[in-house]
Amino acid sequence: MDDAGLRRSPAGGYVVRRARPEELATCAQIYVRVLTDTFTWLSPERHRAEDFLNAARDEEIYVAVEAGRILGLAALYRPQTFLHSLYVIERGRGIGKALLDHVLAAAGGRLSLKCQTANAGAQAFYLREGFRCTEAGEDGGIPWLRFVRA
Repeated sequence: MDDAGLRRSPAGGYVVRRARPEELATCAQIYVRVLTDTFTWLSPERHRAEDFLNAARDEEIYVAVEAGRILGLAALYRPQTFLHSLYVIERGRGIGKALLDHVLAAAGGRLSLKCQTANAGAQAFYLREGFRCTEAGEDGGIPWLRFVRA
């Protein structure tokens, strides 16, 4: 990470940094787009930009940006060192890992998150990144797993 708090991608193509206030609407659009495309077991109407924007008031939002375009975002709820969101629109480029690494560094290396049980791809990603499953639960009829990395 450089003095400005930026983390450059290994290939130098994108930068991970704190989101600017004027970028939050774009982040909310990405949130809805990725949830709609990925969480196919849920009704698309459940995914609302307002939900992201409401949560963002209390979270640190980080973005991966390339040539002025936001490629992904991560949201940290610092009081609980909780990763609330990690969404990427271009997979396979290391953007999710770069965002996760940035949030881990910002959180001092300790982080927890919840992952819906149906989201096997995300579970595999977090396990590869050194997280372990510590708890299972249900919220509004949707089963989830808690992952922790200390």
